[in-house]
Amino acid sequence: MSSSVVEPPRNRRGFLLVAAHTLWLWLLLTPAAAILRGQVHPALPAAVGLVVFAVLYLALVAVTVADLTIRPAVHHGGLVAFALLGVGLAVAYGGGPEGWLVLLMYVAAAGAVAAVPATRGFGWIGGSVVAVLAIGAAHGLSASETAQAALITLLAGAVTLAFSRTARLVEELRRTQRELARTAVEQERLRFARDLHDLLGHTLSLVVVKAEVVRRLVPSDPGRAAAEAADIERIGRTALVEVREAVTGYRERSFGRELDNVRAALADVGITITVRETSRPLGVEADDAFGWVLREGVTNVLRHSRASHCDIEVDVDDGGAVLTIRDDGVGGRPQPGNGLRGLTERLEQAGGQLHVAPVRGGGLLLTARIPHPAGRTVTG
Repeated sequence: MSSSVVEPPRNRRGFLLVAAHTLWLWLLLTPAAAILRGQVHPALPAAVGLVVFAVLYLALVAVTVADLTIRPAVHHGGLVAFALLGVGLAVAYGGGPEGWLVLLMYVAAAGAVAAVPATRGFGWIGGSVVAVLAIGAAHGLSASETAQAALITLLAGAVTLAFSRTARLVEELRRTQRELARTAVEQERLRFARDLHDLLGHTLSLVVVKAEVVRRLVPSDPGRAAAEAADIERIGRTALVEVREAVTGYRERSFGRELDNVRAALADVGITITVRETSRPLGVEADDAFGWVLREGVTNVLRHSRASHCDIEVDVDDGGAVLTIRDDGVGGRPQPGNGLRGLTERLEQAGGQLHVAPVRGGGLLLTARIPHPAGRTVTG
């Protein structure tokens, strides 16, 4: 049983962030208290404007951080209206001692949350800072008070922009991780299907051949028939082990072991075999891949060729390794089934190629090529 960390849905995380932004609205308590004390005139437009400003701020933040579905034009229009409202309130009431310039800090933060790409966010924050300086100068506020408000606006916008960019990068990383996990599962399924086909296809073909031999020998040579039946049992047990190895992902095809198996399989059906090998050893990748190629190629000879002779040749030189399997059967145009498709994928993973074609005079020629890894040379 596998365990995994269950992440909260994006909307839930978003609404938690909106709640955090709600707590940040405490800075608006100063102008709100001034309205309640009667220090702001006219009070009604200021109160309504401040409430609408707070609601718009939370709505704009929620659209982005809670991933709400809304048309971009509506979102951008709301952001512009929010900025105009904040500037209007600051212009109308910024001359008093109630801290109305703080509204521009929220304008900068709202634009930073929604800004994609980041350059727009920097421009929006810069515009908010310029607005603070202009409004402070227009109302004749002290340089220290105006500079303090501008610095707060700059820092709030920059921190919000950095946090927003980090959140987007984290979400992108999560999406990438999910995609990688999905791809890994798909690759493992393909590997298992390919291994299972290559393993059982050859084994079942061999079992059928052996069973036919047993059926022919039972009337005339019961002793040899019993030996062939025992061989079927051995093949079946070996197949079970191979399937378990394929499931765990540690299955490797040794070319030498496969060569011994195909010699016996072809001899059982009366197909003579000629093997030619060079003295140079196969590399690790070629040994494993050629084991699979040999298994599938000889399985096709057993199933379809009706051949009487099969030539297997392995050549290793400085350019790489080449395996050829040729029979003198009925030939014909090979169909790209699961077996050939699986072999092609295996060889491509090792940087190699597979070619299957009919040859003049009958039969098929299967050629597998695998280059040596870069920087590696083979010595005799």
